[in-house]
Amino acid sequence: MSTYKAILFFSLLAPLFGSAQQQAGQQPNPDSVRTQRARMIAQASEEYKHRVFTHADTLRGTNGPERSWWDIQRYDITVKPDFLSKTAPGDDLITYKVVSAVQPGMQLDLQEPLHIDSVIGDDGQQLSFTQEGNAWHVKTPHQKVGSVHTVRVYFSGIPHESTRPPWSGGWTWATDSLGRPWMTVTCQGLGASIWYPCKDYQGDEPDKGASLTMIAPDTLVAVSNGRLQFKKDNGDGSMTTKWAVVNPISNYCIIPYIGKYVTFHEDFKGEKGHLDLDYWVLDYNLEKAKSYMPEQVHNMLHSMEHWFGPYAFYEDGYKLVDVQHTGMEHQSAVAYGNHYAYGYRGRDGSGTGLGLKWDFIIIHESGHEWFGNNITSKDLADMYIHEGYTNYSETLFVEYMYGRDAGNAYNYGIRKGIRNDRPVIPRYGVNEQGSGDMYPKASNMLHSIRHSIDNDELFRQILRGMNKDFYHQTVTTQQIEHYLSSHAGFDYQKVFDQYLRTTQIPDFEYYFSDDHQKVFYRYSNCVTGFNLPLVLQNGQAKIRILPTDQWGSTVLKDGQAGLFSEDSIEKMYYINVKAGGR
Repeated sequence: MSTYKAILFFSLLAPLFGSAQQQAGQQPNPDSVRTQRARMIAQASEEYKHRVFTHADTLRGTNGPERSWWDIQRYDITVKPDFLSKTAPGDDLITYKVVSAVQPGMQLDLQEPLHIDSVIGDDGQQLSFTQEGNAWHVKTPHQKVGSVHTVRVYFSGIPHESTRPPWSGGWTWATDSLGRPWMTVTCQGLGASIWYPCKDYQGDEPDKGASLTMIAPDTLVAVSNGRLQFKKDNGDGSMTTKWAVVNPISNYCIIPYIGKYVTFHEDFKGEKGHLDLDYWVLDYNLEKAKSYMPEQVHNMLHSMEHWFGPYAFYEDGYKLVDVQHTGMEHQSAVAYGNHYAYGYRGRDGSGTGLGLKWDFIIIHESGHEWFGNNITSKDLADMYIHEGYTNYSETLFVEYMYGRDAGNAYNYGIRKGIRNDRPVIPRYGVNEQGSGDMYPKASNMLHSIRHSIDNDELFRQILRGMNKDFYHQTVTTQQIEHYLSSHAGFDYQKVFDQYLRTTQIPDFEYYFSDDHQKVFYRYSNCVTGFNLPLVLQNGQAKIRILPTDQWGSTVLKDGQAGLFSEDSIEKMYYINVKAGGR
């Protein structure tokens, strides 16, 4: 595992799991823990700075000339996974629309050691192709702009096997607790081309949905996204099962689950009316799931629809699917592996105890149905849109369930997971992921902005508006940043620049005049023009100031001087407070 991947993994799990010494009941040496953490952060920062990108990175991460002329309409994937040989050959019928007269050929993506066997055009003719690493260049005939066509791509080989799902991509060939076969795929970041051929570019989702047909042993049950289309007994010990979604879906969210599944169903009344809730669990978990999952899912849906607006995939339903790894946000088929326990496998990342009152995986991974699946970033560099907003959905859930003070405490508690090892937003066009800080740091940024707006209903309407106005769309961070600023009535551009594009924590410096009738303040250790508004209040006393990177001042009224409490300011805003400086 590279240092880059290691620090991302460490950033996410260290606050939840603690060190090996802590898990064993031993008291770690604080200096050695800090030294190890600092070393990992420094190594990751250096690797980030000096990483050299290749032509292959550009092919993977850019909507280049062989991608931009055609728009994905639909994927219809068929696979035949074999547990013993660890293979999953198949084909993918790709439907696309021609959007440009300039057509230099079609780039498809399929990662080695898988390989494309043949490509058939919609006229039944084989199309020639060449391979360039994980990119496959298909020679397509010139086609009329606006016309819709298909290519059927046959593929085979031994697919990459995940070594630590869901953190590493590929197929998982595992067994359940009774030793029976269980199979799935995880591929976020690494890309769906790790297991099927596609346009592996996050900015182009299939507008008319997708289907997944699985040919698996008839002793197992195959589950996937959306709704069941049919099951067919092939009479040879295998069963063909087809699932489909009608809504746009990210490549990495289309996932097979194959094991000893059973199911139960609920009808839920949501903001848009009837919503099908289905739970697919391993058979020995059925009774446990029936008594545990529904309450968590109902609470999640009530909270998320309150803050973010209606669930975005009523047509495809919502389901939870039992898995052997921790979980993932697979659209309309959320992977669940949290051992039916509150917290994150029994642990609380906030350190407040609040995280032990609800199931982290159900809440967090389902939150992605709004930010990640409904609203999807075009470039992997903007993945904070998925992870930061969804991380913040945890704070909003805690507030919805337990009150505003609890939400504030939870958000402040997760701040200890921030590393500031490198920017949240990395480089574009090369399929690069930013710092793991895209989770807690982006969440704390949003909480700071919310406090500065000082209008919770307006903030809620902004979040709901995003999910309405960017419904089923892929977006850039510039769109999201502009949307928040324009609807909040304040330009937060410098705030976004500070928290997403640097690793500096702003210092808020202040001091009083000798008679305490006036306060002087500024920001330092920040980008030029940083201007996060601060609203400080306690009971009836309240003040709003607009610090910048230049000294400013405000005349104080009775009781306002006491609002400048270092502890209370830092708990509301992700800044360092320094009193008495000049």
